[in-house]
Amino acid sequence: MLSLLKGRYRARIAETPGDIRAAQRLRWLAFVAQRRDAPLPPDDGPEIDADAFDAICRHVLIEDARGTLVACFRLLPLAGGREIGRSYSAQYYELGALADYPGRMVEMGRFCLRPGVHDPDILRVAWGAMTRFVDAEKVEMLFGCSSFMGTEPETYLDAFAMLRERHLAPKRWLPRVKAPHVFRFARKLRDRKPDAKRAMIHMPPLLRSYLLMGGWVSDHAVVDRQLDTLHVFTGLEIAAIPPARARALREVAG
Repeated sequence: MLSLLKGRYRARIAETPGDIRAAQRLRWLAFVAQRRDAPLPPDDGPEIDADAFDAICRHVLIEDARGTLVACFRLLPLAGGREIGRSYSAQYYELGALADYPGRMVEMGRFCLRPGVHDPDILRVAWGAMTRFVDAEKVEMLFGCSSFMGTEPETYLDAFAMLRERHLAPKRWLPRVKAPHVFRFARKLRDRKPDAKRAMIHMPPLLRSYLLMGGWVSDHAVVDRQLDTLHVFTGLEIAAIPPARARALREVAG
C-alpha cells in the first residue's frame, strides 16, 4: 500500500468510500467552484466532481500535518498500449499510435490542489508518491491530460509556441485529433518564436514538471468547455527521465 510521509505532508492511497468522496469534493472545489460560470448542484445533490472512471482508478490523497486534504490525483494502471482505449484521455484524443506500446502504463488524472494552497512541497510529495508507484508497478510510461485554465488560447500563445518548438511527441506516439473542438497550435504557431519567460509563467506547474523530466505533448489542445480548460495530451517515458532528476525523485520517494 502506497504511503509516503515527507515533512508536513503525507501521501496515501484512498482506502474507504469516504476517502474517495473527500477527493471528489476537493476536485469540485478546484475545478468547478473556481469558475465564474460554475453550475449550481441540484438542491439535493452533493458538491462533488465525479465520473465513471473513479470506480476503476486508484486515488492518491495528500494531507497536511492536521489531516487536511490539500491535493489529490487518481491513477489508472494499464498492462500496455492495447488497453489505452480504457483511459480517460482516449475520450478526447485518437491514441491508436500508442496501441502498440509494449510496456506497462499508468494514466495520472484529476490532479488538483486545494484553492489557496501553493506550497511547492506538495507537488514534490506528489511526484515522490508517483515515483514509488511507478517503481513498484514497473511502469514504463506515464500519461494524462495537462490543463490550462480557460478556453481561450490567446493568453497561452507563448506557452503553446514553446510546446510546438521543443516538446512535441515523437511521431511514432503522436496523438491525433478526435475531439470536436481543438486548438491546433503546432500548425497555427509555426512561425511564432516563443518568449521563454512568458511561456514558463503561463505553463501549468504539473505540465512544467513533466517537461523538465523529458515529457512530450500532443500537437493540439482540446477545448473542454465543460471543465473550462484547454488541455494537451502529455506523455513521459520513464527511461527518458534524465538520471540526475530520476535520482532526485527517488530521494523524495525513498
